Amino acid sequence: MTTLDPAIADRVHWNAEGLVPAVVQQHDTGEVLMLGWVDDVALARTLDSGRATYWSRSRQEYWVKGETSGNVQHVREVRLDCDGDTLLVRVDQEGVACHTGDRTCFDAGLVHRA
Repeated sequence: MTTLDPAIADRVHWNAEGLVPAVVQQHDTGEVLMLGWVDDVALARTLDSGRATYWSRSRQEYWVKGETSGNVQHVREVRLDCDGDTLLVRVDQEGVACHTGDRTCFDAGLVHRA
């Protein structure tokens, strides 16, 4: 089993469920693709494999993006925000990112524009 480096784990402020949100961004365009949740195991697997791994809160299991769909996320870098409570995962996305078949999960509709 892969374990997260304690020096990294100590910097992350996990929520009460032991998770932290991961904002996923296309590395070369800056396009925001999706939001996933990771725990220490998912983060360790992501860092070790270079493939984005998440914790499914609904299914209560780990999933590697693209494992069944072919829409793989190759991780280019992972950053922690200034508060330590959110990750930015910069990827090279193959295919679509959203389970609906859209390129990004943020194509569902504009809420407001100034």
